[in-house]
Amino acid sequence: MAKYFDIDDILTEEEFVPVLFHKPANGVTIDPSAETHCVEQGAKVEVPFWLAHELHLRQAVSINLPACFNQKTRLEVQADAAYVDLRSRCQYFYEFGCKLEPLVTDRTLGILLSTAFKIRYKEALTKVYTAAHITASKYLPFLTKEETNLYEAAHLSMTAFKKWRTGGPRLQRASILGRKRKDSN
Repeated sequence: MAKYFDIDDILTEEEFVPVLFHKPANGVTIDPSAETHCVEQGAKVEVPFWLAHELHLRQAVSINLPACFNQKTRLEVQADAAYVDLRSRCQYFYEFGCKLEPLVTDRTLGILLSTAFKIRYKEALTKVYTAAHITASKYLPFLTKEETNLYEAAHLSMTAFKKWRTGGPRLQRASILGRKRKDSN
C-alpha cells in the first residue's frame, strides 16, 4: 500500500475507482447525505483506491477500471500517445495504473501503460534536447506527475551538460602520465 511519507503515493491512492459490492457492508459511509450507513449487495459505487483495495482483499468487491483508462483514452493513445492530455484524466496515470492492474480483470491495462510511457518518454526527451522553451511550455501541461519529474530531470541534465561544454571544468590528463619512463637495463 502507501509509502507512509510519500505525498505522491498518498494522492495516488486517493483516486476514485468504481467497485461492485459482492456482499452487503454495514458501517460504510460512502454518501454523507445518506440516512443509512450500509451498502447493499450489487451496489455500484466509486470509492478511493485505498478503500477499494482493502475491500478487494476481503473479497467484498470487484474493482472496475476508472474512466481515465477507458476505451477513448486507449484509442487516443494508439492514435498519437505523445499529445494525449493524460494529466487531465489522472495526474498519477502510471502509478495509479500499476497499482490497479493486478486487481482488475482487464489484462490490457499493462500494455496501455507500457505503450503510452515508451512513446511519451521518447517525446519528452526529444523536446528537452531539441525544442525551444516556448514549444516545451505548451507541451508540459499534458504531462502526468511522473512524466513532469522525468522531464525536469532531463532538463537539469541538459543544462548541466551545456554548462560543462561551454566552460565548465574539463577533464585533464593526470600529471603522473606526463612523465616519461626510463628504461632500466
